[in-house]
Amino acid sequence: MSPNRYSSSPAQRTQPVRVRQRAAVPHPMMPPQRRPANAAPRPQVSPGARRLPPRARSTRKQGINWWIAAPVIGVVVMMIATIGAALLGLLLVYAGGILPGVHAAGVAVGGMSQAEAVTALESQWDTITIRDGERTWAFNPGMFGITLDAQATAKVAYDQGRGQFSTALRGIFGQVDVPPVIHVDESTAEANLREFAGTFEQAPVNAGVRLVAGRVEATEPINGRVLDVSATVAQLRQDAGATLAKGELTLVMQTVSPTVTDATPMVEAASRLLANPFDVRIYDPVTGDSVYWSLPPEQWSAWLTADSAPDSPTGLALTASPAPVYDYLTAQASAVLDASRYIHTDEAVEAVQAAVSAGQTSAMVRVYHHDAQHTVQAGETIISIAWNYGVPYPWLQASNPGVGSLYPGQQITIPSADNFLDYEPVPDKRIVVSISQQHVWVYENGAVKWDWVASTGINDSPTWPGIYQIISHEPNAYAGNWNLWMPYFMGVYRPIPGADFTNGFHGFPTRGGGQILWTSNLGSKVTYGCIMLSDTNVAQLYNWAENGVVVEIRA
Repeated sequence: MSPNRYSSSPAQRTQPVRVRQRAAVPHPMMPPQRRPANAAPRPQVSPGARRLPPRARSTRKQGINWWIAAPVIGVVVMMIATIGAALLGLLLVYAGGILPGVHAAGVAVGGMSQAEAVTALESQWDTITIRDGERTWAFNPGMFGITLDAQATAKVAYDQGRGQFSTALRGIFGQVDVPPVIHVDESTAEANLREFAGTFEQAPVNAGVRLVAGRVEATEPINGRVLDVSATVAQLRQDAGATLAKGELTLVMQTVSPTVTDATPMVEAASRLLANPFDVRIYDPVTGDSVYWSLPPEQWSAWLTADSAPDSPTGLALTASPAPVYDYLTAQASAVLDASRYIHTDEAVEAVQAAVSAGQTSAMVRVYHHDAQHTVQAGETIISIAWNYGVPYPWLQASNPGVGSLYPGQQITIPSADNFLDYEPVPDKRIVVSISQQHVWVYENGAVKWDWVASTGINDSPTWPGIYQIISHEPNAYAGNWNLWMPYFMGVYRPIPGADFTNGFHGFPTRGGGQILWTSNLGSKVTYGCIMLSDTNVAQLYNWAENGVVVEIRA
């Protein structure tokens, strides 16, 4: 080894070594590099300062940390293997049956054999759900011409998920609805959908008014919905199985706009009406009684709506929306009336609407009566039963065809008194006839107006008790059977159903062109079934009692 030329002597080794820096000489093949004018100034290094060597760059590339990933991948592989094994085992277990979670036409058939599924489908698929949004109805599918092929549907259910990994998994962890095999009679479906359209549809509600904190304000209109029968049938025609996969038929509905969208012009008229309660008078013509259902303005204001009225200056008129009125009257009738009596709700709604349209705050609603059932007692006859119930016995016979002799315990029908009320009853007038007292009382507004002696029919041709009406007026009627002319005749009832023969009120009859009869018999039974009054009294009654006034004849 040659000696270090920098350490040849001790003296030299104690002196700092100065190294002469050589100027950088550019490479002959490279052009000199120039610093950009805007380059940042190089940092100044003080003499004697040491430069740190540059940091070595790692040449190691970033990648997957297999120490961490390997366990995760293993778990995933094990899960897939487990699910696959479970699925394989499931398919083996259910080799002869339908996979779990499978439903057809809304019937759960998972786990059943095909034969069991056929039985379940045939027994359970007797009802389909008709749906319109949140509203539903239950119907027998046959009503709409819809029949289910249970055999074919069970086969479709059995095939579900076999060879299809994803659908089989859905069956394991959830529910799979397979489309049933459905046959549809389109003509039946269309006919019955039209028949029941009113059940499914909702009428539009015009803008109206309401009372809020004592102040009347306009309300917003509400759109209605009508059934699109053709589109609903087309939906079944296109794919009945998919449509009824869940045992539900979703109706195709169309929106209907109301005719009145702004009721602001009616606020003033509504304010006048809503200053009062609304009274519904429930009148029973058979008993003559009335009850009143009264609603405060805060309640019946919800009925009010506006309707088109071309003759009105504003083009609008107030009326009552039928739905809330119907609901109110139905609830009241069921709570107040006994089982023998009822009201025609549609008729009552029309009465309320007519009152509101006329600017009135009261309406009258008539009570009707059902036929009654009577159990025959020992010793009773058709005639005695008819007399006690106040029904002419030929009417009782007509209501019980085929009934001959009576026996105790036998059930017979007593026809309602409504059969004798041909006209709308007049609620504030009533005529009461007493056979036993041979007397007539005439009532107006609940008070006796006239009080007269009368004559009724002889025992062989009696005046029959019951609830009847004034049904006709004839200045001078002729009775051919007895050759009698009867002045101021007012028909009351027909003793025989369908016959053109009427018993009623009249004055002293004449015969043979001028002979006046029975003037001295007033107050005793003398007629052939009619009610006789003096000429003066019957003339007053003739002019006072219009058709529809109720006549109550008491035994």
